[in-house]
This record gives sequence, C-alpha cells and structure tokens, in this order.
Amino acid sequence: MKASQIDKKFDENKEDILEYFDTSKIKMVNKSQKVKRVNIDFPAWMIEKLDKEAQHIGVSRQAIIKMWLAEKLQSLN
Repeated sequence: MKASQIDKKFDENKEDILEYFDTSKIKMVNKSQKVKRVNIDFPAWMIEKLDKEAQHIGVSRQAIIKMWLAEKLQSLN
C-alpha cells in the first residue's frame, strides 16, 4: 500500500492503520530516564515548518523534535 493511501485512511479516520506498519521494532521510551530541560532558539521559518509537519502527523512540536533527534542519534551508532 502506498503511503498516500495510508495517509488518506488515517486522515479520514475510517480504519486502524497500525496493521500497515512493522511494529516489531517499536521501542518504548524508558519513563524512568532522567529528563533535563533545555531551551533552544529556532528561526521563525523552522518553527513554521516544524508546526506544519507536527500537525500533519498529529503530534506536538516538542514530540516531533524529540522523535527526529532520537532517530538521528540512533543512526549514529
């Protein structure tokens, strides 16, 4: 199935789309990990793009930043 078809099914909320994904590699974030708060200044154009993508996939700006950073950091191993 094409990604555009999955997007349409998700957007229309007609059915569970989880069956189209390989869930064998999903990792739960260890909630007991120590959290450290940081402040980062981004240019306005980055915030606009982050917000647009976050809205598209249905998560917060903070969540998308965390997901993308985690993906990048894991790829360095």
